[in-house]
Amino acid sequence: MATEAAGSSVDATGNETVTASVVGGTGFTGGELLRLLDGHPNFAIQQATSRSAAGKSVGSKHPPLRGSDLRFSEPGDLESVDVLFTATPHGVSMDQIDHFFEVADTVVDLSADFRLETETQYDEWYDGHSAPEYLERAEYALPEINRENLPGADLIAGGGCNATATILGLYPLFEHGILDGGEQIVVDVKVGSSEGGAGGGEASSHPERSGIVRPYAPTGHRHEAEIEQFLGTSVAFTCHAVDMIRGASATAHVFPSGPVSKGDLWQAYRGCYEDEPFVRMAAGGSGVYRYPEPKAVAGTNYGDVGFELDPSNKRIVVFSAIDNMMKGSAGQAVHAANIALGLEETAGLEFTGLHPVGAP
Repeated sequence: MATEAAGSSVDATGNETVTASVVGGTGFTGGELLRLLDGHPNFAIQQATSRSAAGKSVGSKHPPLRGSDLRFSEPGDLESVDVLFTATPHGVSMDQIDHFFEVADTVVDLSADFRLETETQYDEWYDGHSAPEYLERAEYALPEINRENLPGADLIAGGGCNATATILGLYPLFEHGILDGGEQIVVDVKVGSSEGGAGGGEASSHPERSGIVRPYAPTGHRHEAEIEQFLGTSVAFTCHAVDMIRGASATAHVFPSGPVSKGDLWQAYRGCYEDEPFVRMAAGGSGVYRYPEPKAVAGTNYGDVGFELDPSNKRIVVFSAIDNMMKGSAGQAVHAANIALGLEETAGLEFTGLHPVGAP
């Protein structure tokens, strides 16, 4: 794992080097960020902060990084860098955003602190906002729906994993006029235990989590705000905790107001995603993996999307699957940072997964 002083430069191979630090480096998402940045051809890690593990090696918390000489430092000892990735609980970044910009040119926040556009939304869905003047400045990190606004952005807000899976699945239907916002949409998302974080508590302990399909947010999930913001409509949204570690799988039941053919659906999804480097179609082909499922994208930045038409019920069933810590968090953040900084879009994110693998 490389460490360098602040300020981008060019290394011996001609690659631009960008300095980066991770605030909140001991959590699952912080570990994913460090893993990705460590293997990235352009990023040089300068610091990883943690109050609880200050002075300990990053490998002591994240086994893939064993052998690194980088140690966790105190959050109050941040040094200047080009990019600061913040993997902190909700509320931390909004309170410290002024300081973050004192030490970094670009801030990529993986919490919910800057995902929504208005202070009113935070009053409704969270507990208000302590730095609302930054909300208009932030750009949503999901490139598939906001790529044109990411180049040069200096405040990037990572999307929620459940919202990311849902938006990726439904976005082409709105973009290509199959849906206009007046239709009934029911979304059921099943998520792995890593969504609860490294300190997920009793509900995420193995004895309580093993073998379950447990509704934990039947209504009113906060990610509904993101879905409504970017699709322009509300959805009936329910989350289940299931017995897997990585992954978010969204199934959407859509009832369009007019007739829709499979050709219409293929045109919509190919039109949106044919040139996207990290979205793949899985829509009823042959073999075991005919539709998207988290196991097929575990550890990757891919989002798999598919659909099936149900003419007898005038229904479209849409499927999408992501790794919640990658496409739903750290991978999305690095992807957006690549675009914002003018780097190769896919740099550091080329891993395509493994097969066969155990439960993700």
